[in-house]
Amino acid sequence: MNLKPLSDRIVIRPAEAEEVTKGGIFLPDTAKEKPVLGEVIAVGPGKTSDDGKKVLMEVKVGDTVLYGKYSGTEVTVNSEELLIMRESDVFAIMGK
Repeated sequence: MNLKPLSDRIVIRPAEAEEVTKGGIFLPDTAKEKPVLGEVIAVGPGKTSDDGKKVLMEVKVGDTVLYGKYSGTEVTVNSEELLIMRESDVFAIMGK
């Protein structure tokens, strides 16, 4: 992919929405919850602070992150649905 986010933005590939409940009921598209988990596929260079210093990013490509349900902007790149959001919209990095 040829997409490079700017400043403190990251690009996330959202996880697939659950299609079956824990009880085995199949969900139609309209009933699926928006995912809040995804894989970071691109990271910007970081934000520049008020005193001119570069603030390094804490997330890196390949991290699985937890983010807000309505965070980010949805974009389609090469027929793939992605999210672009600020690093501050990420709540946590999931452990391996």
